[in-house]
Amino acid sequence: MTAFFALVTSLLWGLADFGGGLLTRRVSALTVVVVSQSIAAVVLGTIVVLTGGWSEAGPRLWFAVAAGVAGPVALLSFYKALALGPMGVVSPLGSLGVAVPISVGLFLGERPGLLQFAGIAVAVVGVVLAGGPQLRGAPVQRRAILLSLLAAFGFGTVFALIAEASTTLTGLFLALFVQRLTNVAVGSAALYVSVRRGGTALPAGGFPWRLLPALGFVGLADVAANGTYSVAAQHGPVTVAAVLASLYPVVTALAARGFLSERLRAVQAAGAGLALVGTLLLATG
Repeated sequence: MTAFFALVTSLLWGLADFGGGLLTRRVSALTVVVVSQSIAAVVLGTIVVLTGGWSEAGPRLWFAVAAGVAGPVALLSFYKALALGPMGVVSPLGSLGVAVPISVGLFLGERPGLLQFAGIAVAVVGVVLAGGPQLRGAPVQRRAILLSLLAAFGFGTVFALIAEASTTLTGLFLALFVQRLTNVAVGSAALYVSVRRGGTALPAGGFPWRLLPALGFVGLADVAANGTYSVAAQHGPVTVAAVLASLYPVVTALAARGFLSERLRAVQAAGAGLALVGTLLLATG
């Protein structure tokens, strides 16, 4: 069950990242975050009301609040890093965030078997390679590297926090709702600061209403991924769940290949293959 839900997580996050990447070509990244997460918050709020999720409120919700802060900070750092340095450097560094939940799992006493350790190592290498690492070229700004590592830590922190935010299904809906509200609050504050500094929140023609379904898909896919990851982490080793869920860059690369006809570089194809091998080792271990 852990492997299944973690792989569903990677699929959903990969598609959400692909959709979000396309949307940021037309709308500012912060606007994409605020609108998509607002749509998800409305849907989750409705579910919480219908299921009586408020009864599950408790101290664990602070994990959801923390995840809601870490997510936008990580995403903003990632986009800023992309603006300063090549994707071939930023993307692989950003994928190193999987080290955070793995470290948490090991600290809490999880001890994967030899086959699973091999699967973790192979899968992590595969994810980094799938990001298309740039091994040659001009020197990269130190700030771009630091922002990439900050983004990686933020993404990994979200993995670790959301796994602790609830223990029941109704509690999970409430935790995800609180996380979305925090995402919107942090994203809105960042958007306000950006506009005050001369940035733009909307295209010249106003709000692109035709993109609303796509924005909704990105928000709902992201929240569904958080939910399936939480289930995966609660029903098996966090070390395994985190690695399998972190395969989403492979999904994003394959989606770009399938929908945009972008050619996969040899290193990306090799990374996808290694990620698959690592997945099989983890599933059978």
